Amino acid sequence: MAIAALHSAASGLSALATNIDVIANNLANVNNAGFKGSRVNFEDLLYEEKMQPGVENENGDQRPAGLYVGLGTRVSNTQLDLSTGSPQITDRPLDLMINGNGFYQVQINRGETTTAYTRSGNFFLNSEGDIVLGNSNGPRLEPNINIPADAQEISISDDGRIFAQLPGQANLQEQGQIQLASFVNPHGLSQIGGNLYIESAASGPPNESNPGTGNFGTILQGALESSNVDPVRELVELIKAQRAFEMNSQTIQAADSTLQVVSNLRRS
Repeated sequence: MAIAALHSAASGLSALATNIDVIANNLANVNNAGFKGSRVNFEDLLYEEKMQPGVENENGDQRPAGLYVGLGTRVSNTQLDLSTGSPQITDRPLDLMINGNGFYQVQINRGETTTAYTRSGNFFLNSEGDIVLGNSNGPRLEPNINIPADAQEISISDDGRIFAQLPGQANLQEQGQIQLASFVNPHGLSQIGGNLYIESAASGPPNESNPGTGNFGTILQGALESSNVDPVRELVELIKAQRAFEMNSQTIQAADSTLQVVSNLRRS
């Protein structure tokens, strides 16, 4: 009876609430350099089979279709949008953008030292001259690259080689090589905050190489990759989610009214 409608609508409310949460997070990070937006994927739940298709009746004819009543929906997963954001020119020497595929590698400590991956390219030099990511924890770029304290200029080529102009040297001196990582299934990376991802069983192990080789993107110095969140699209999705939420709440009201009618019939 209307009990199934109540369960279906309730599952819809729960799934849509998660969808609104994800949209809100996307909009909150619209100015976060290197941020990748997410979308919510849904799937329907089990079906109650009341009549099976293909069953023969007394005349030998087959039922052309069955009778199924669904039991609602749920969120199956959230999927990262890994499209490249637009370049934001800063002219700062340690602002780096990956133009294409790949992630920077940084060293983090989660009880033990491990490697995290990021698309953010706002790098700094720490007190020891190591290149670090400009988030709240400042993890070191991996492999570690150190810039001498007396370096007068830093230049980074599109293939990730880092050069510094040192006193008394006529030519730029190479200081290190940026390496990028890619994954068979980057959508399977675990998101840990701080614009960082870590490897998971779903993502597979990282493939490492220099920028510009194989399917890896190149490095653009003096630019940041903007968030790939489209505010207009997110607002449209938010309105759709709100309307769907309202419709599911109306379904609950309709099912409740139906059950009240049935209850009143029994009393009479």
